[in-house]
Amino acid sequence: MCALLSATSPNALPSSHREAPAITESPKVDGTDFYMFRSYEPGRAGFVTLIANYQPLQGPGYGPNYFTMDPDAIYEIHVDNNGDAQEDITFQFQFNNTLRNNTGITLNIGGRTLPIPLRAIGPIDTSNDPNQGELESYTLNVIRGDRRTGTRQLVTHENGGQSFAKPVDNIGGKTFPNYAAYADSFISNANIPGCNGMGRVFVGQRAEAFAVNLGPSFDLVNYVPIEGASAPGANDTAGFPGGIRQSRANDDLVGKLNVTSIAIEVPISCLVGSGNGVIGGWTTASLPQATLRDPTPNYTDPTVDGGAFVQVSRLSHPLVNELVIGLPSKDLFNATEPTGDAALADFVTNPTFPAILNALFRGPVNQTLGTNIPDLAPDNFPRNDLVATFLTGIQTLNQQSTVRPAEIMRLNTNIAPTPQATQSTFGVIGDDLAGYPNGRRPGDDTVDITLRVAMGRLCHPVPINGVQTALGLCQTSNAPVGNVQFTDGAPINARELQNRFPYLNTPLRGSPRGGQ
Repeated sequence: MCALLSATSPNALPSSHREAPAITESPKVDGTDFYMFRSYEPGRAGFVTLIANYQPLQGPGYGPNYFTMDPDAIYEIHVDNNGDAQEDITFQFQFNNTLRNNTGITLNIGGRTLPIPLRAIGPIDTSNDPNQGELESYTLNVIRGDRRTGTRQLVTHENGGQSFAKPVDNIGGKTFPNYAAYADSFISNANIPGCNGMGRVFVGQRAEAFAVNLGPSFDLVNYVPIEGASAPGANDTAGFPGGIRQSRANDDLVGKLNVTSIAIEVPISCLVGSGNGVIGGWTTASLPQATLRDPTPNYTDPTVDGGAFVQVSRLSHPLVNELVIGLPSKDLFNATEPTGDAALADFVTNPTFPAILNALFRGPVNQTLGTNIPDLAPDNFPRNDLVATFLTGIQTLNQQSTVRPAEIMRLNTNIAPTPQATQSTFGVIGDDLAGYPNGRRPGDDTVDITLRVAMGRLCHPVPINGVQTALGLCQTSNAPVGNVQFTDGAPINARELQNRFPYLNTPLRGSPRGGQ
């Protein structure tokens, strides 16, 4: 691999939670993270894992209804394997929520049989446990060609079943004596038509793995974001073993939040097609165009929906919509297919985010560094380094054989996965070519990468196979603080997460008492 390999890494932008005005009104279809990587579970290197997370910022104890998926929506993961920025393969998930015996759990109260107000009446150990009153399932189709008009085939269990069950969220230790074992039982082998070899699929609640100092970051970056200075060290979203990790700051604790993951593991040979081994990927959610509120709603039909499906959420690289796309265009970005991204290219070539950072922490950074730099933001315009990362891929790392600029994540499946124990938190700029932005793994620290690349990390030499190499994308003079180790103080690494599918940790319990 040549020097340009590192060019992609730092142009990542962190994850997407409540990133556009309209999507805040529909949290069930709000995409939060998209991961795409060569599977690094031992013995699974011949597979690609794709994970699309939805429903942000789930408080573990937010009952009693918790976080079912929207049965009126379709959730999709798209793969482009020839570089035309159009989906060649789509994995489409559609959900169904039902009540046991059409009423849920019932009790005889003084001669009247009435449904209880809760999802369960006793401990739950297995799928379809009789103590469980509400059941959630989904069907999965693989579509080749256009997502709406292409060839559609049903993905089935290895035993031929056509419906997959989704576990109940982690209500707490009394409801689930061993939630980890319960949830693992929903990991299913899957027959994917047109693929040689069995895939795997799982949909369910997981501990949030996106590490970010969320509150202070959006409070006008309310800290000095330099490693070893006063970066607070909090993590307001991520869930880790044991449920909480103490912050380095006195006023912040690690957040305890969950998310809903749609995860599928697919043989590499099924995804690459006739391309060069580089695939592009993104996730979307769509709702019916028309919705009427039923004045007498019931559990099955609270609304009347009709018309074509309209895309309302879209995500590939993390936090592009939050930190790159201008406020008036955020909802448009969510509705746009990658082939229409040229209309939004100015936000990448002339990004406002570095200028915002400069305005917010120029003084504290200069004071910490002992410098007097009048403008910390890079001055190389257009930002061709960002264009290569987000819109075209890097020629010697993850550029497809045909190049059509579009904001999709690209993964070179020819690069072997890095084992969990030796993964670099900083992906490619950490001299780990199997990491972000060559795809994205759960342990890649996209927030720190974002801060560094936004302030010009790619204008300075980066490590390639241990050798500091200039990329030629811009000059060191363009980025006066490009070598500063910017951080939000919320660390993450792969060793804090599972080393097996679906990789994200068991969700945090709604009640901390009892159970495992």
